[in-house]
Amino acid sequence: MLVACNCDYGCPCNFNALPTTGKCEGHWTWHVEEGTYGDVSLDDLNFTVAVDWPGPIHEGNGKALILVDERADEAQRQNDRDAGGRRGRRAVGRARLDMADRRRAAPCPVRALAGRVSWRVRAADYLEIESEPIRNPVTGAEVHPGAVLPEGIVFKQGEFGSSRTFRISNGIELEHPGKYTAIAQFEYAGP
Repeated sequence: MLVACNCDYGCPCNFNALPTTGKCEGHWTWHVEEGTYGDVSLDDLNFTVAVDWPGPIHEGNGKALILVDERADEAQRQNDRDAGGRRGRRAVGRARLDMADRRRAAPCPVRALAGRVSWRVRAADYLEIESEPIRNPVTGAEVHPGAVLPEGIVFKQGEFGSSRTFRISNGIELEHPGKYTAIAQFEYAGP
C-alpha cells in the first residue's frame, strides 16, 4: 500500500488524532500481490482512491476519485465496486464520500525506485505521486522513520517518506509536495 496526504510527516490520523491542517486530502494505492474477493482473482492489480474531506475523516462529506487498473476485467471491476464501497467505509469509520461519477479505469503502474520509500505511481492525467526519503532540514541527510501501529486505521506497520511530487486532478484538485508518504504491507480479510 502506498499512502500520501497533506499532513506533516507521520500523519496524525495514524495515531487516531486530527489531521495536521484540520482536513484530509489524501491518496492510497493498493497493489494486490495475491488475493480474491469471493471467487474473483485480484492478483497483480492496482486500485487507487484519492479523497478530499473538508474536515477530519470521521466528519464525512468528502469527495473521492477512484481509479481501477485498466487491466481489470468486468468481474474485477464489479468486485471493486462491491468491496471498495463496503471496506472503504469501514476503513474510514463510515465517513461519507460522494463517489458518483468519480470512478475511472486508468493505467495505474506502480514503480519502485531506489530504496523502499522511493516509489512512484502515475495514472494518466489523474494523478502523479513520487515519494522519496525524508531529509534532515539542517544537514540534508536522509532519515528513515516508520511506525508500528496496532490500532492503525490504514496499516499496522509502515515506513515514512516525503512527497517529491503529489498532484491529483480531475474532480479533485490537490497538490502537496514535501508532505507525508508511507509504504506498508496490508492484509484484508472478510466476506
